[in-house]
This record gives sequence, structure tokens and C-alpha cells, in this order.
Amino acid sequence: MKKLLIGAAVGALLLPAAPALAQHFSDDGHDHACVDESCTVFELFQTPADGATVMGYQGVDAPKYGTWGFDLAGRDTSVAPGDSFFRYANGTALDNLQIPSDRTSYGSFNLLRELSDNRVKVMIDALAARTDLAAGSDEQKIADAYRSYMDEARIEALDAQPLQPYLAAIRAADTHDKAAVYMGETQGRLGASIFGTGISTDQKAPTRYVVSTGQGGLGLPNRDYYLDERFAQKKTLYRAYVERMLEMIGWESPAASADAIVAFENRIAEAHWTPIQNRNRDETYNEYTIAQLAAEAPGFPWQDYYNAVGVGEVPRLIVRQDTAMPKIAAIYAETPIEVIQAWQAFHTADDAAPRLSRRFADAQWEFRSRDLNGQPMQRPRDKRGISFAEGMLGEAVGRQYVDEYFPAESKAKMEELVANLRTALSHRIDNLTWMGADTKAAAQEKLRKFTVKIGYPNKWRDYSALEVRPDDLFGNAERAGLFQWNYQLNRLNQPVDKDEWGMTPQTVNAYYNSTNNEIVFPAAILQPPFFDPDADPAVNYGGIGGVIGHEIGHGFDDQGSKSDGDGVLRNWWTDADKANFQALTTRLGAQYDEFEPIPGHPVQGGLTMGENIGDAGGTAVGLEAYHLSLNGQPAPVIDGTTGDQRFFYGWAQVWQSKYREDALINQIATDPHSPAEFRVIGPLRNVDAWYEAFDVQPGSKYYLAPADRVRIW
Repeated sequence: MKKLLIGAAVGALLLPAAPALAQHFSDDGHDHACVDESCTVFELFQTPADGATVMGYQGVDAPKYGTWGFDLAGRDTSVAPGDSFFRYANGTALDNLQIPSDRTSYGSFNLLRELSDNRVKVMIDALAARTDLAAGSDEQKIADAYRSYMDEARIEALDAQPLQPYLAAIRAADTHDKAAVYMGETQGRLGASIFGTGISTDQKAPTRYVVSTGQGGLGLPNRDYYLDERFAQKKTLYRAYVERMLEMIGWESPAASADAIVAFENRIAEAHWTPIQNRNRDETYNEYTIAQLAAEAPGFPWQDYYNAVGVGEVPRLIVRQDTAMPKIAAIYAETPIEVIQAWQAFHTADDAAPRLSRRFADAQWEFRSRDLNGQPMQRPRDKRGISFAEGMLGEAVGRQYVDEYFPAESKAKMEELVANLRTALSHRIDNLTWMGADTKAAAQEKLRKFTVKIGYPNKWRDYSALEVRPDDLFGNAERAGLFQWNYQLNRLNQPVDKDEWGMTPQTVNAYYNSTNNEIVFPAAILQPPFFDPDADPAVNYGGIGGVIGHEIGHGFDDQGSKSDGDGVLRNWWTDADKANFQALTTRLGAQYDEFEPIPGHPVQGGLTMGENIGDAGGTAVGLEAYHLSLNGQPAPVIDGTTGDQRFFYGWAQVWQSKYREDALINQIATDPHSPAEFRVIGPLRNVDAWYEAFDVQPGSKYYLAPADRVRIW
């Protein structure tokens, strides 16, 4: 259960879009940006639901694709481009691709993530083998974090002992008021809250931080897993897992308590906003004082809760799902305290499980990774240990990663690519037929004000206040959570730090942050198949160029476009232009609603709207930037392929991936990114040049008549 809402509205290559970047320390080794439904991030890619990484790719050198950046042998030319360009470009490679047993999905992103993980493993293994590390240094802390995770004998001997102080405190919280205070005290620590609270950049005043609060309380991925009959089996498995965990911690009446906990969460789920509602930045920005919230949502001791969180003196806060709060508060007041205590005990054990003995870690993995997402095997412990150390000290690891693996010329070439993409989008804005002059001028101003961050931060996180011990895994995790929360809490009265990054350099992803109006590209993504200095330029423009266009496009998608060039959430559109824009996005959403990767589980065009607009803009703007880079010269023909064909191959190749069915169903239900197949097919069928490049004619499965093609940016 994620509780910390921090940072600003960002949009990533693999993740969502919204007013707060949610981060929560976890054992997959990464602070997840907005993995839950309570916030939105404009990322390129969503972290897999199981969070797992594997080391199936054994090298530490970047992979190569063919002789000029794309492997023609990976195509399946028995499939017509217009019937599935995803299969046409990737089919043979996908047929040969096996999902490792400790993964729920696999493909280009995963291979590159493994490359990054392998490099980190080499670095941390080397540190852990040394005896001369300076006490208190980042290197010593990284090594000790890893050592603590690998001290299995001590972890097994302790078993559930580290939980006992928590369980005693939960039993002592024997009134609703006490239990609410305890929820506040779990901030940065083990435990759960029916509301998620954190620190985020104020969307309407992005030079300052603000407290944000939203709906919480669920142990399954989102409300649909409780209320939709398609997930009835998953809810049954969840109830069994709740009972199992309660039995393991010795909680009284585990079977009856499990029934009551799931019923309690089911009522909360009924009050929750839908994932599509949670994307709307206008509806999720609601200013309150604590007194006003207490008046509108009685039944929960808000002032006591915020005092316990540490923000009880703030003059204002932002409430995300304002109409859900009174309902959840009333449910809380009506629920017997014994149920709330059992609920808190279960979530505390669930949260702690990866840092406890094998029986706890295995039980959590079996439900959350195997049962929910179809992952057959758990990752080896040393891989989890590497991820744990990286999760505690991400930028300290990243600093060493950059020194060893990020060449300066990659940053220079990226700056050139970004400049070309910006020029291309500026040209396209000028030539839009559906937008008037006043809105065009505001759009151009926003584009000029974009900030670009490439590779790594200008200043690194200071971990000197974080204590790490080689023999205290549980304590290390506790201290890391409090360190992260205190870092956020101490920012409240400070100006927004525009130099801060929401991802580490070794993260294979990219994002757009609306309140900073910035696009960010960590070092680890600047490698094949996204970016290869030895590849044909068309492939690079289709790969990393499409990614750049995607992230810039988030500044102009249905939610990112609600902020101006200074990151302020305000309307800079004329009414007529906004209506035209909404008509286009409605048509695009309808296209994606028709995609059905698994029978009975169609893509949600409304949930994936921001990412789909990003993909559409990325491909269209990236292609124009490639043409600009030719300086009026014809593109060369390579191995019988034209420049435009190579561009589209480059885009398709980065989405070369496959999923286990349960993981794909989870993604469709919870993730604002469309499945990989439709991140290729969806945008390209709206690009005229794709039809020309591959001679796609009427009668093809994904053919769209010119009048039906949606051209937004």
C-alpha cells in the first residue's frame, strides 16, 4: 500500500500523469513513481506490477541490434504491416523471446533494465568485498545495505520478532481516535492508512510545496479488483492471503478477521474514484483547511491524524478525491475497532514481509507476484539484495554508475536530438489547422520554456543522515523510510528544488514533470535500442527521438496541457480551441477502446489517453525531426529499406515485449499505458507516412481512412 505522495505532476515513458509524484520505498530497489492509482505521472513506461528485475542478460556492455540499429531478421514478414505492424516488425524476435521464470513480462525495456542491474550488481559486489571503505561513506552504506539483506541466518533467527513492537502498538490503538493517530504515525514507517498523505509541488503555485491527501486503504491493485466480477478469483486469493498472514503473526481469529478486512476494503473500494477520474487534474486539485475537511468528512479525527503525520500546522492542503473522503471517513467510523486493528496488523505484516524470514517473504511473493501477476519463480536473493541497496541509496549508486557507464558524447548527441524535436514541434504547432493564433502563441511559449535534463542530476542526494548497519535489515528499511519522509517533510517551508530528479540515472525510463515543465532522460535509457551512436539516424529518431517527442507531448496531452510554460495549472486555451482539442482526443480514445489484447479485457482509452497522445505526438514529431535532420538531402536506402521505414522500425523495436496473461490483465485494469502491441499499432495507424512507407491499403486490419486518422500535434 503506497502512502507517500511527493514531488510534482510528471509523465513518463512507461508510467501515468498527475498532480503528485508518488514514491514509496520498496524491495524492488526503486522508488516507484505513482504505481498506485492515487496520483498520475507522465512517464514513458510503467514499472511491472511485480517490480521484479532479473539478470537473464549477463553482459555489462550495451546490446546491438543488427548492423545499423534494427535487426531485420527479427521481423515476421508473413504478417502484413497493416494487419499488425507490431508483429511484422518484431514477430520472429518475439517468437524466440522467452519470459524468464522470475518475470511477468519481458522485452526491450527489460533487457536494458537488466543491463543496468548487471552493472549495478558488479559495482555493489565489488564494494561488498572490500574491507577498506571509509566509515560513513556512501560506498560503505551501499555495501552494508547489501550485506544486511544477505545475512539470512540472522533474518531467519529473528523471524517475526521485528514485528512485535508494531503489533503491540496496534493492539494498544484500541479506539478509533487512537487508530487514526497510529495511521498518521506510520508515515515513512511500516503500516497502512485509509488516506494517503504526502508532500508535492503545488500545481497552482509551483514554486512552493503543499500537503496532499487522497484516497487509500486498499490491498488489491485498485477498486476494480473488489467490484468487477472479472477479478472475483483474485479477491478470493487475496482473502486467503490475508488469513495466512494473520495466522503467521499470531493474530486472533484469522479466518473471521480476514473476512472482515476484505469486507472493510470492499466498502472503501466502493467509495474510491475510478482510475479514469483520478487522471483529471482539475478535479483532483481541491483546496481545504484541516478544519474544513473535518467539517465535510466527519467520522475521522483529521487534526489528530495530521498532527501525527507531522503536518498539523499547515494552513492549507490539497484534497484529491474530495467526494470520496466523507464516504471513507464514515466507513471508518462505522467499522468496529477490532476490524481496523486486524486490518492494520495485516498490512503491517504485508509491508514488512520482504525484510522478514523466508516464510513471510515467500508468502508475500506467492500472492503479489505469482497469484496476481502470474510470475512462476521468485528472484534469487542476491538480486533482491542488490535492488534493496539501490533502493535505499539510489543516487549514490547512480553517481558511480554515471562515472563508469555514461559517456559525455551521449549527452551532447541527446541535446542535438532534443533541439531538433523542439524545432519540429514548433513548426507543427504553427501549421495546426484546428488551433487559433492566441492558443498557438501560448503553446509556443510553453515549448520555449521547456527544461531538459539529460543523464544525471547537477547535484546529488546527501545520505549522510542515513544510518545503515550490516546486520540490521529490518532496521535499515525502517531508517530508510523515515529518512525519505523527513526529507520530504523538511521541504515544506522551502522553495521548490528545480534541480531535483524523480528518477535515478540507472533507471531505464524518462518522464515529463508538469509543474517544472521539464523533460528528463536518465543515463540508462540512452542505449540501444533507444539510442545507439553507431546506428542509422532514422532508427535513433524512431527510438529515442520518439521518446523525446513522447515526453514533450505530455506537456500537450489532455492533462499536461492544463499547465502553462511556468508549470502553473491554469487554462491557457480559448474555448473554441479547447473544444477542438477535446473532440480530437475523444476520437483517439474511441480508437483505443476497440483494442482487446485479451478477450473480455479491452484497453481503456480514457485511462490511457495521456500516454496515447504522447505516443501519437512522439511518432509524428519524431518523424518530422528526422526529415529536418536530413537538411534537404534524400535519406539513403539501407538493405532495401527507406529512411521512413527505418524510423518506424525504430519505434516498433523499443516496444518489443511480451507478457504473462495475469500481468497483462493487471496492466489493462490499472496502468495508464496501453499494452506494448498497441503502443506501436495505435499511433502509427494515424500517421500518413506510415501508410506510404509500407503500402498499407484499405482492407488491412488496422487501416484507417484519411478522414478517420487523428492528427493532434
